Amino acid sequence: MFSLTPRVLVPVAAAFGFLGLAVYIASGQSFAFDRSLVLLFRVAGDPSTPVGPAWLREAMRDVSGLGSFVGLGMMTICATLTLWLCGFRHLAVGLALSVIAATLVSTGLKIAIGRERPDIVEHSALTFTASFPSGHAFLSAVTLLSIAGFIGLASRRRDITRVCLWLAWFMIVMIGISRVYLGVHWPTDVLAGWCLGVAWSSLAVAYLGRKMAAAEPAQEASRSPSLRA
Repeated sequence: MFSLTPRVLVPVAAAFGFLGLAVYIASGQSFAFDRSLVLLFRVAGDPSTPVGPAWLREAMRDVSGLGSFVGLGMMTICATLTLWLCGFRHLAVGLALSVIAATLVSTGLKIAIGRERPDIVEHSALTFTASFPSGHAFLSAVTLLSIAGFIGLASRRRDITRVCLWLAWFMIVMIGISRVYLGVHWPTDVLAGWCLGVAWSSLAVAYLGRKMAAAEPAQEASRSPSLRA
């Protein structure tokens, strides 16, 4: 019987949250707090300068880089190869498929909605695509939460899954904040990316991940003592 547990309610709410934001933004509307929050990270009277010392600006660029195609791509490759070499080849393929598909969807959504980047501050990082949703926020949520979920399915240990999820969420939040700090995204771009990322990764782990885990030969799992319960 279908049960309304937090594991179900959270991704469903996230999906509806993304849809609501997407429809609102696509209709040409905007939120007043978007402007206020972007300016909150800028020196009063000087929107070209982010708040904080120079090292903080550089650190934010570094954090933002973790959510780039290169950063997330390397994480995906490392996690996929680890699962593959440990004998969980179906899970490795499933993880790669989830991230690749999400990357294509992110590009399509940006083209379809075509929201302009923030124009009230000077960008502190280069941009090449439209603003909504934030690809860094969406793809970091998909990649990191999917990695945590697929590793959890492989290990069958709640403590390992819990640690991976906490680390994933810390990185996801920091990457999203860095995009607003650098002035390259409106806060609602990041929020929408998080919402879609949570919904996507939850679906990927719950259905694709579990299906792939069930397809793993029992003898393959027995060869991976480091990931065995």
